[in-house]
Amino acid sequence: MIGPNITVVLRRRYSGGSPCVSCSWVVSDLSSSVKMQDPNEDTEWNDILRRKGVLPPKEIIKDEEEEAALAREQQSIVKTYESMSLQELEENEDEFSDEDESAMEMYRQKRLAEWKATQLKNVFGSLEEISGQDYVKEVNQAGEGIWVVLHLYKQGIPLCTLINQHLAELARKFPQAKFIKSISTTCIPNYPDRNLPTVFVYHEGEMKAQFIGPLVFGGMNLKADELEWRLAESGAIKTDLEENPKKPIQDHLMSSIRSSLPTGRDSESDDD
Repeated sequence: MIGPNITVVLRRRYSGGSPCVSCSWVVSDLSSSVKMQDPNEDTEWNDILRRKGVLPPKEIIKDEEEEAALAREQQSIVKTYESMSLQELEENEDEFSDEDESAMEMYRQKRLAEWKATQLKNVFGSLEEISGQDYVKEVNQAGEGIWVVLHLYKQGIPLCTLINQHLAELARKFPQAKFIKSISTTCIPNYPDRNLPTVFVYHEGEMKAQFIGPLVFGGMNLKADELEWRLAESGAIKTDLEENPKKPIQDHLMSSIRSSLPTGRDSESDDD
């Protein structure tokens, strides 16, 4: 920027070589005639100067700061949609603004399509027979999120036949779980018959529960809903039963036992 007054000294030589007397002129301030550019204006030149460090960074006004923060927040919210399950989208629906509705609906439809594809893929619905060679594929490699109920049995054992009937019924009722059966010695060589029937419950290849031997099942009095309750307790299926169907029988049995026991007064009478 030029100062208010600048003295310019000019020296000139004659052809003879001797200098003339110094002369000076006063040049008036040119700032009044030269219009300076506003450094805060949004111009291409100012942007270049800011990048070069000639001009300081432009000050962001409060409204622009709020808009930028809102944009970042909206972006982070949209990212959370991608990681949410269908149930989580439904649960958090009230927390999102109207502007988020289109993005949320898009991800909801995406999750719904994925869920439907999984349901169609994982529908079983029947009790299938496997061999020992199929064990790894059908049990250990059943797939993500798959519950497997495996019954080890032998022909000629009545309780094994009864459990196969119950499992066939439960397989139709709970088609999302895989129900399979196999002759015991084909899966586990030399598996003892005294351990039959045996039911193993797996989830994603990991054993979650095991029921071994006739006493565990209560013998030939075992009902399908009792087996359903046991499998539900292991996590293999989601039952609509509200309580253990065998509990009333157990309560009645315990009540009968208590009533048949001698009381203290009866014992005293016997002693007399």
